[in-house]
Amino acid sequence: MNGPRPDGLRLVGPGSQPDEGPELEYLEMPQGMFTHELVHRPEPEELAAAPQARRILETVLAALEAGAHTEGRCMSLEGLENADHALLHGLLGEGEVAVNFEAPDRRLQAQETILTGVWWVREVDARGRPLHEALEVGAVPRCVRRESFSGDRRISFDPDAAPPGVQNGPALLAEIAEHLAARRAGDPVHVINLTLLPVTAEDLAYVGERLGVGPTTLLSRGYGNCRIGATAKEPVWWVKYFNSQEKLILNTIEIVEVPAVAQAAREDFEDSARRLAEILELTR
Repeated sequence: MNGPRPDGLRLVGPGSQPDEGPELEYLEMPQGMFTHELVHRPEPEELAAAPQARRILETVLAALEAGAHTEGRCMSLEGLENADHALLHGLLGEGEVAVNFEAPDRRLQAQETILTGVWWVREVDARGRPLHEALEVGAVPRCVRRESFSGDRRISFDPDAAPPGVQNGPALLAEIAEHLAARRAGDPVHVINLTLLPVTAEDLAYVGERLGVGPTTLLSRGYGNCRIGATAKEPVWWVKYFNSQEKLILNTIEIVEVPAVAQAAREDFEDSARRLAEILELTR
């Protein structure tokens, strides 16, 4: 029996209340978050037995303290003794951001260490043979800033000859072309938020085909992932944000030299310098 009883009391529990419509559906909570910690804090005698590693760490610290966050500074690891190499990898580990750069004659892979703004950089030739290995201090590896684009800003498209299903693709390309024509180095970022626009799958494919694919891809792991790809048009990037279930939650095109989400900030350099200084001080 539903509703009030003769004695004025109301029944509660399953079946006692009227149907109030379909059950609410809640967004699944994130299940995983990428974290990083110092893998190994060396004892004083370990650093004493690895003088090359100690010198490299002191050079890294000097670069961090100098704020080498634009062009950066590179420290070769060629000829490093095995003990020194192992100590550096054990101490610095791997952080959140990875970079892949592919050119016809070589491939470069960079992985941020657990010290933000400090990168492992490894370069191989077209056959995969090692060419160079280094530690680099910078907001992003130098190849991202120097070699992601060839200088091409021309976008060719005919709005009257768009494929079936394309609706707003020509308008998006016209907006990008207008900003490229007027853009000067150092101008603020221009963001086109595709998530908020009425675009079809055909629109996205059409825009992607006209922009082309550049040599650089960055992946930032954290509370979900951010994938950043250079297009073939300078300086246009396609940036996609995913939640921890790999669902696309934000899709943008950014016109900027390097997207801010890919770069270490000045505060990151200060924090990394403080942490590395503490480690070196404790092992003196």
